[in-house]
Amino acid sequence: MNYGANIIKETSNGYDLIRIQDDMLTHREIELVGEIDDQAVNALIRELRYLERQDPDAEIVMYINSPGGGVDSGLALYDTMQAISCPVRTVCVGLAASMAALIFVSGANRDMLPHSRVMIHDPLIVQTGGSALKLKAVSDDLMETRRIVAEVIAQHTGRSLDDILAKTATDSYFRAEDAVKFGLADHIITSFARKEAENV
Repeated sequence: MNYGANIIKETSNGYDLIRIQDDMLTHREIELVGEIDDQAVNALIRELRYLERQDPDAEIVMYINSPGGGVDSGLALYDTMQAISCPVRTVCVGLAASMAALIFVSGANRDMLPHSRVMIHDPLIVQTGGSALKLKAVSDDLMETRRIVAEVIAQHTGRSLDDILAKTATDSYFRAEDAVKFGLADHIITSFARKEAENV
């Protein structure tokens, strides 16, 4: 099902039908919605690079409502956010879970709607079976990935690596107020239009 919508916009050539996402892009707003995979991330990386070229100093706002997804894709998006010169403000509008939580917490400013949630946990094994050596290689890679993800979250929350590893050992859900207290978010907001966020 296509959840996209079009809007009518008046131009010098008359009226044009354009996608809402395209109009949002002109206002430096992008969305991370649904599963994090190569296709979604490649589109977001293109948008981030494009907006940096348009104005290397202006803020970009990324709205997030995602259950997470691939670690490699998520880290590619994270690295791009850190590499561009524009500050990226992240706004959790529903759920930011797993790799989406990592993307959310890495924002230059991190806002949450009152009933949104963040969930952090260890990377999951997506491949089993095979020889003992193959399983060991998968296990070693998974443990290294676990360390990398935990270090990123620790860096952006101000928490110790041990704190993060303890929390990610199981699925740890944080409602907005708890996320602010733990350092996963900065503010709870009740209006997209208002520039000043509400401190908890």
